[in-house]
Amino acid sequence: MAAVSLSSLPLASSLSIVSSSGANPSFSLSFPNSSPTQKCGGLSIRCVRVGGVEIPNNKRVEFSLQYIHGIGRSRSRQILCDLNLDNKVTKELSEEELISLRDEVSKYMVEGDLKRFNRLAIERLKEIRCYRGIRHEMGLPCRGQRTKNNCRTLKGKKVTVAGKKKTR
Repeated sequence: MAAVSLSSLPLASSLSIVSSSGANPSFSLSFPNSSPTQKCGGLSIRCVRVGGVEIPNNKRVEFSLQYIHGIGRSRSRQILCDLNLDNKVTKELSEEELISLRDEVSKYMVEGDLKRFNRLAIERLKEIRCYRGIRHEMGLPCRGQRTKNNCRTLKGKKVTVAGKKKTR
């Protein structure tokens, strides 16, 4: 197996490699520039964060927005229509388009705020002891579904109960 020397690696001006001399050298990388795109030879490092979530770079914008909790297919289409954006691959978006996309997503209740809102709504139902709140406490479906055969996700794993013995 051939060893690669660090001096032969191409580095951008914003990257630096620091090594300590000795038998077991340790290496550290420092990135002084905080721009979202760094070019290092043929390597491109890019991280797109929208709404506090890293969305995939290799998918179309309509589908990558759906990785954000609170944005589904219809809302992502609505966002694209409001911004007049083409549904292109996420990594092909320009900086201006990304900024406008982040601003548009921030108008909606997504991620932590939405989860907190839903949790508080369920807590309120439990406090006032309404039917839906009681069903939430018991871990049963609260929207009228049957419970004899289904709803295993809410009730949990099946527990077998020993049957009665037949008497003659």
